[in-house]
Amino acid sequence: MTKKWDMVLILGLLLAVVVSVAAGFDGECDPVRQNVLRLHILANSDSEQDQALKLQVRDAVLRETAGSFEAAESLDTAEQTAAALLPRIEETARQTLAAQGCDDAVRVSLVNMYFETREYDGHTLPAGYYDAVRIELGAAAGHNWWCVLFPQLCIGTAADSEELEAIDGLARQPEYRLSFALVEWLERLLAAAKEQ
Repeated sequence: MTKKWDMVLILGLLLAVVVSVAAGFDGECDPVRQNVLRLHILANSDSEQDQALKLQVRDAVLRETAGSFEAAESLDTAEQTAAALLPRIEETARQTLAAQGCDDAVRVSLVNMYFETREYDGHTLPAGYYDAVRIELGAAAGHNWWCVLFPQLCIGTAADSEELEAIDGLARQPEYRLSFALVEWLERLLAAAKEQ
């Protein structure tokens, strides 16, 4: 019985160390999350047609908002710009769908939502809650597409690596993968606790 309790104690201490390290690393990721505005588009479904429509909406919205976030100097400024653009973004998405003979509903909002760790142009955005312009097409039950509106990095070929590196704490090294996995695990636990 004593050996069993010793094992439980050791496992408990090990878990406490892992959670402590993950929480510390999660805190280091906060400046990234607090300085990024993302664009998130959810397709109606995973059908080939709905996925193609999602990409057409993406292209139209990016053309319509091109340059809109260039003057933004902070996340607050970018969010004010995004809030003012929401009706224009929604109308652009509607017109794009209508031009293809689709009458799916379009919902556009400024939200704070959870994203898993994502690779973007050789850089890593850590898991966590980010502010985002969210575009939901139809039932919004299909695969999504995302990018970074602020700093303006949605067009990969236009992304300046200096801009990416300017985001405080944005990781470029592959050795961060394990730490991000721990952050994702911790974030999922926290998200599940919030939902209960």
